Amino acid sequence: MSKIQLFNTIAKQKQQLIPINDKKVTLYVCGPTVYNRAHIGNARPEVVFDTLFRLLRSVYGDDHVIFARNITDIDDKINAAALEAGVDISVITEKYTNIYRADMALLGVLPKTLEPKVTEHVDEIIALIIKLEKDNHAYETADGVYFHVPSMANYGRLSGRKLEDMQAGARVEIDENKRNSADFALWKKAKPNEPSWDSPWGKGRPGWHIECSAMIEKSLGLTIDIHGGGHDLIFPHHENEIAQSECAHNGVPLANIWMHNGMLNFGNDKMSKSLGNVLGIDGLAEKWPAEALRLSLLSAHYRAPLDWTDDLISQNLRTLDRAYRAMDEIWDNTIEPILPNSIIEVLCDDLNTPQALAELSTLVRNANKAKTSEQKALALAELLGAGQLLGILELEPKQWFANQIGQKDDGLTAHIDALVKERVEVRAAKNWARADEIRDELAALCVDVKDGPEGSTWRFVV
Repeated sequence: MSKIQLFNTIAKQKQQLIPINDKKVTLYVCGPTVYNRAHIGNARPEVVFDTLFRLLRSVYGDDHVIFARNITDIDDKINAAALEAGVDISVITEKYTNIYRADMALLGVLPKTLEPKVTEHVDEIIALIIKLEKDNHAYETADGVYFHVPSMANYGRLSGRKLEDMQAGARVEIDENKRNSADFALWKKAKPNEPSWDSPWGKGRPGWHIECSAMIEKSLGLTIDIHGGGHDLIFPHHENEIAQSECAHNGVPLANIWMHNGMLNFGNDKMSKSLGNVLGIDGLAEKWPAEALRLSLLSAHYRAPLDWTDDLISQNLRTLDRAYRAMDEIWDNTIEPILPNSIIEVLCDDLNTPQALAELSTLVRNANKAKTSEQKALALAELLGAGQLLGILELEPKQWFANQIGQKDDGLTAHIDALVKERVEVRAAKNWARADEIRDELAALCVDVKDGPEGSTWRFVV
């Protein structure tokens, strides 16, 4: 079994993944707050951890990896959107949850094993807060219930922040409800006209951080193998998840490995709705093939920031064109994928996708050099396997190139097959005028025909 090394944010170094139970490897990644469409920056953690999911399944087996990604369907922004539209929050959250799933599927992201929602875990959240309050880690105020940060002696291990530094950097206007400026909300008492749930502290709703702690415990257990998310979640979200969970369970760790992906940059800035530089996934997919978007998100190491540009996408589009061109030359739809060891090996080294793309180029060269039927079958099987691990090369080559020239294959392939067959027949009958007409028709469809001893074959030329 391959050994997987992953960079653990809390340990500040790479560590070997040793699952608590290798028949039930657990992975949790923080998901979206569903009040609006996702942008391409939101897709980076989805694509990164989807690739990890694919790797884990290849090593431990499809049925032995449990991947949970939550849906946050309680939030001030959701409330505001529902109020503006004059509808229940469920109308907003269901709409954007479905859109989010569709956008991620477009990028080749596999469905998660579990998709817990906050609204389905309010009872578990309340139970966790009660335990924290009982153990003197939380206290009630006029506006809610807060976690008391100084009650945890080693708070700040994940982010490297010290409590005294956070206090020194606190705003001058201290919240009078809180005992300490670093304390954070576990429960927010209801304001007029906002959704709320009954609790021992009156009607209200959960704070943000407590949600994930409760959902992880209910869905995956007290300690999970891997917890992931964007670099921007290290503090305060993940730091506070650790505080809540460990203090509620006598110091039992929430996760053995913490992984964080770097941010997507647009120009000199992080992409964000507040900066107004958002690129929607649906809009990008109208301009570029979705696989090119996915490969672009994997082109830099996941822990590094990634500058998002048209040049980046164009470069990865060319990479895919070369791979599909090589596959087209040796295509056989009866070939089953073989997962190439070269790709698995580099992905096992902290998900080194840039090196995986270098290995993919080697597989493409092998395919282009293949001579015998055995060599061609192996080359194609390994390319398909590499695509399976990376979430690309999922189309038949002819469909890829048909899409590239803006054509949907609504009978297009059958039409081209018929033209090529007719061309062979009219050439044999020396009907050169019709042969020239067919050549022009095929050229207009961006089709190149090759005549060989085994007959005529064709391919799209972009």
